[in-house]
Order: sequence, then C-alpha cells, then structure tokens
Amino acid sequence: MRIAVAQPAVVPYDVAVNAAAHAGVVRAAGARLVVFPELSLTGYNLDAPPVACDDARLAPVVAACADTGAVALAGAPVVAADGRAYIAMLLVDAGGARVVYRKIHLHPPEDERFSPGPGHVVIELDGLRLGLAICRDASLAEHAAATVAAGAQAYIASTLNSPGDPRDERMHARATTHRIPVVLSCGAGPDGPLLGSGGSGLWRPDGTVIAQAGDAPGEVVVADLP
Repeated sequence: MRIAVAQPAVVPYDVAVNAAAHAGVVRAAGARLVVFPELSLTGYNLDAPPVACDDARLAPVVAACADTGAVALAGAPVVAADGRAYIAMLLVDAGGARVVYRKIHLHPPEDERFSPGPGHVVIELDGLRLGLAICRDASLAEHAAATVAAGAQAYIASTLNSPGDPRDERMHARATTHRIPVVLSCGAGPDGPLLGSGGSGLWRPDGTVIAQAGDAPGEVVVADLP
C-alpha cells in the first residue's frame, strides 16, 4: 500500500484553509492512504469549535479523495450526540467524512474539555488492518499492545510531538515489539501553543526507517508499506 504522511502548515482555527491544504496534499501525493497530524484541521487549539462530518468546508478533501481514489485520515475536535467532546480522527473518502477514532489517553489541559475515547480501533483498508492512535496514545506501550491484540497489522499514529521528544525511539519500539510496520504523521512548526517536531515517517517491522521527513512544515513523504 502506498502511504503518504503529511505535516502541513496549519492556520489556527481555519478549517476551510486547512481543508484546502489537505486536499492539495491528497491530490499531489498519489497515495492510497494519506495521514495527517493530530487536530490537523483546526490546529492544536483546544478551544476550537467542533467539526461536523457533514461540514461543507470538508468538501475539497472529499473531492480530492474521490478524484484520486485515496483515503485521508485527518484530525479534528468533534462532539458526539450525547454532548461529549473528543479529539478525533476523521476518515475521509469519496463517500464523505466519518469519525473513526477518538483519542483515549488525554493529558492536561486536554482533559478539561475532552472525554477519553471509548476504545481501541482497527480499520481495514484493501485487506490490511490498520490500528489507529492519536499522539499520547502512541507514547504508551500498552496502547499499541492492545491495538495489536485487537487485530492491527500496522500502527498508524497522528501526533504533535515537541522537539526533543523521543519520537523515533518510540516508533522503533512499536515496530520491533510487535513486528509490524508503523506510520507516523507528526505536526511541524508552530501549532497553537506548541511547536511540532515534524519527522513524519514510516518504519519497517524490524525498526528500520523506510522514509522520513525533516522538521519543516509542508513536507510530505510517500512510500510503500511493506
């Protein structure tokens, strides 16, 4: 499977502008799966209004996926029918957008607004079972273990790691511990109150790097997952 990992420059709160940038990445990447960082549609602004799956501002991403046959995983705050808010991963394809995963492991101040997700999630794409993670989820070995136990054949993480964070060591550990490929999209540059380290990439089951971006916003890496 050809996968792209992106670390776009984010305009705070501006879903329309960010979605247009996402669509441009999808069209240029030539990948079946395109993975974006945590809260990529709003930036890491924890007071950003929730994004609905039928939000018209997502139409460019839906159209790009329809035209290219791609599936995109993008990040946004969402609100469930019961009023609970989540840091979520949206799956966008030709049919529209839907919430596929909600971040389980929150940290302050995220837990002041958001609820933890209800459980580990594995989705299937072209016969490959993909386990999903958002930021701190991927920092905890038990999250990857539970996701693999749920049937994951690859581990897909959308994050916003700070410079100096042991990002690469963790991705290496997730890959080698479970003998599965690991895919990381990590935000780069200023994002809300944080600074992202970039370094989005893909790792083989033996922990070696397939391809990896640098620390600059706007970089996209495309590679075939073994």
